[in-house]
Amino acid sequence: MTIIRDIADALTKPLVIVLLIAIAAAVCRLAGRGRASRVLLVGAAILAYAASIPLVGEALLRPLESEFPPLSADRLPNVRYVVVLGSGYAPHEGIPVTAALDREGLMRAVEALRLVRLLPQAQLVVLGGPLSGLPPVAQGYAQLARALGVLDQSLVVSDRPHDTRAESQEVHRLLGNTPFLLVTSAYHMPRAMLLMKRAGAAPIAAPAGQRAFGAAPFGWASLLPGAAGLGDTERALHEYAGLVAVTTGWD
Repeated sequence: MTIIRDIADALTKPLVIVLLIAIAAAVCRLAGRGRASRVLLVGAAILAYAASIPLVGEALLRPLESEFPPLSADRLPNVRYVVVLGSGYAPHEGIPVTAALDREGLMRAVEALRLVRLLPQAQLVVLGGPLSGLPPVAQGYAQLARALGVLDQSLVVSDRPHDTRAESQEVHRLLGNTPFLLVTSAYHMPRAMLLMKRAGAAPIAAPAGQRAFGAAPFGWASLLPGAAGLGDTERALHEYAGLVAVTTGWD
């Protein structure tokens, strides 16, 4: 199952698909099928361009991010826990924790800390186990929280779960059916909410790090390829594939 998951994850990356198409084009060329080779190469070029422009990335992310609107200070539910899901964490000597956390993790942590400040009675629950031999992201979250004034008695650290499904099960183990604010990236929220509810938890969505919500109007810059557009497309495709896996039981 892990191998299948890894293959499926790789196929959500547009440049991997472009590479596979290019390899197929080379095989066709060697086999003397020049027309098929040219068609495949043109298709690969079109796919690479489309996947790399902001217009496509934002269009794919917007339905995911629109499902759960941001929480504002004037409509916060009175809950006892704020839970933040893990992301990436790569600490190195001489760099602050804000640099060690990846962009998604930093956005999630900052939003969770904002909510805890608005709900002084709430405890902060930080999640995230080790990935690729690195320290657990929950430890990075905890370090940032302490640096910004969160006391140990208001902090719950769970550094074992390594993916969203495991995090959902851990949250249910810790909190049961007690309502809590769930903080994760806005595009990841639909899958996270689904898994949390399936695990028996009682989440209230508090999305963070919106990328397509309120995006700039269409303009010529939306048609220029770049790393940002490609990253948005990859994120969206990864989430759509994850939602399919959850709903079909392949996760």
